[in-house]
Parts: sequence; C-alpha cells; structure tokens
Amino acid sequence: MKLILTQEVTGLGGPGDVVEVKDGYGRNYLVPQGLATSWTRGGEKQVTQIKRARSKREVRDRDHAIEIKATLESAPIVISARAGSEGRLFGSVTVTDIAEAIRVVDVDKRKIVLSAPIKIAGKHTVAVRLLPDVVAEVILDVRGKKN
Repeated sequence: MKLILTQEVTGLGGPGDVVEVKDGYGRNYLVPQGLATSWTRGGEKQVTQIKRARSKREVRDRDHAIEIKATLESAPIVISARAGSEGRLFGSVTVTDIAEAIRVVDVDKRKIVLSAPIKIAGKHTVAVRLLPDVVAEVILDVRGKKN
C-alpha cells in the first residue's frame, strides 16, 4: 500500500514522504490516526505543499537554531486569557496558544515543552526545543482578562 505521510512517523519517514507499507499497518493505524493519506496521482500536489510548509518551519542548521533562540529569548511573549478575580484561568494555556502567540518566528507546536499546565496568570518559563542541544527558554507573560 502506497501512502503519503502527513506527520513524522518514527522509523518510516517525515511529512511529505511517499512510503510503501503493508496493507494492515496503513489501513488500521496510519490512516485512522491521521499520520498518512492514500497516495494518488493527484497527491503529488499535496506532497509538494507539505514539503514546502515543512521546509518553512524547519531549522536549517545549528547557527540558524542559535539565531532563532536569540530572537525568542529577546522579549517576553504576551498571552491574554480569561481569568477569575484571583488570577486563575478558565481552562489553561496550551502549546497551540503559545505557538500562535510567537509571531517573530514560525515555531512548530510539537517543539514547545510544557512542564505543567499553565492555569494561573503571571510570568512562566517555557522551553522550545529547536535542536536536541539547542533549547530556547521563553518567558511567557499570561495576562488574565475579566469578562
């Protein structure tokens, strides 16, 4: 069975790769989990689109990662969230919220590491793992807004 990977699959490939797998593995695991789609001749356009988006977000080399780290650590990132009178948030701040708030660089949300859910307004430190040995410590300023 020929499939187009839409996400990173360990031991198989990355987004945009066309792979040949056994029918059961593709039909019962990869496709239902959203990790792959069926390969078609029209899928060539989809492959180029996935690879273009992947190259835009990808860190090119160690120097590029250090440059991105300096950019991320230069200023705190401000996120507004609904909060009660004591500063407790209704819900929590997710990695998707953080990835959308980082406007200076396009960061993949899977690279953001949260040690615990953010449920209180205030300053928090969040790690962004650019490469295995390059980790940016981003200061996140969560501001509670009342509705």
